[in-house]
Amino acid sequence: MQKIDLICIGKLNASYFAAGVAEYQKRLGAFCEFRIIELPEETISEKNASQAVIDKALEKEGRAILANVRKGAALVALCVEGKLVSSEELAAAIADRAMSGAGDMAFVIGSSHGLAPMVKQAAAMKISLGRITLPHQLARLVLTEQLYRAFAINNHIKYHK
Repeated sequence: MQKIDLICIGKLNASYFAAGVAEYQKRLGAFCEFRIIELPEETISEKNASQAVIDKALEKEGRAILANVRKGAALVALCVEGKLVSSEELAAAIADRAMSGAGDMAFVIGSSHGLAPMVKQAAAMKISLGRITLPHQLARLVLTEQLYRAFAINNHIKYHK
């Protein structure tokens, strides 16, 4: 069974986001081994932190992210400069990876400051959820829904219209 990880910086603290993510996590269990790995966001105590301080925090988060990617998994970074993909294109990417014999994938959502360059460089694919800015908790819900939609497409289930 294909293993799909969602590696996130930070926790869900709104119950309505958590309920939505839990629902799609449950549904994904029929198609893949899906797990969510929550890593702590580095605390930046300065209100107007310098770019150097932010970069240091991102580097520490980046090392933690890369340490949690399964060996052999394709890393998919969610970032603003990523490619805009349709639900069908995401489904095709997941199916292609599954057919390659090395089907494991790890999707990464960074902190409010984004992702460290080392994570983006390690990514096999960089995608964007759109040109709008989403809070990270909402991005997690949208991504889990889109992962479920991708598996529904690949399994010819009527969910996708």
